[in-house]
Amino acid sequence: MEIDRTGTLVCLASDTLVAISTDMKNTNAKVDAWFAGAGQWAAEMAKLRRAILSCGLEEELKWRKPCYTYDGSNIAIIQPFKQSCAVMFFKGALLKQGAGVLEAPGENSRIARRIVFMSADDVERLEKTLKACLREAIEIEKAGLKVETSPEVTLPEELTRRLGLDPALNAAFRSLTPGRQRAYALHIAGAKQSSTRESRIDKCSPGILAGKGLNDR
Repeated sequence: MEIDRTGTLVCLASDTLVAISTDMKNTNAKVDAWFAGAGQWAAEMAKLRRAILSCGLEEELKWRKPCYTYDGSNIAIIQPFKQSCAVMFFKGALLKQGAGVLEAPGENSRIARRIVFMSADDVERLEKTLKACLREAIEIEKAGLKVETSPEVTLPEELTRRLGLDPALNAAFRSLTPGRQRAYALHIAGAKQSSTRESRIDKCSPGILAGKGLNDR
């Protein structure tokens, strides 16, 4: 990574040179470091970052990913995956913009919605839609709107017991978003036998400790 003669930050990612103007406002040093080591999808995510910051949001590093906030409230987060990258909206279920583009991150997602990008062309094609969703999400936050949800899922006994015995796992699980907690709880509770539920907890623990969702890679 280097600064060229025009004062532009240049990084090599996925064999693509990406120019990122250093005059972007509201950048965060920890997020800068994250992008410096982003690897796959770095070019696309850098463009998403520029588009998001142009809407006046603040950025932080949360759950080991670039997260964008308004007045301290989470608005959106950039997510890299193997086959794509995405911008997830924390209250996406309330958005009217982005119809036909926004999708639920998982079958158990009740609140979050995301826009998936599979190429640089996707980023360019969907940039206006992305910004429209961001502006609407900011207005939703200003209005204090909330998504009506059903009662929280009860944790299976085996998971409750394991969390009580493992402080690190408990802290990591409680720091997950409600949607991710729900997905893990439903997945574990879906096993018919207690031994299978215990096995699922063992398999899920590394992901929980890493701050990842059930289907994150």
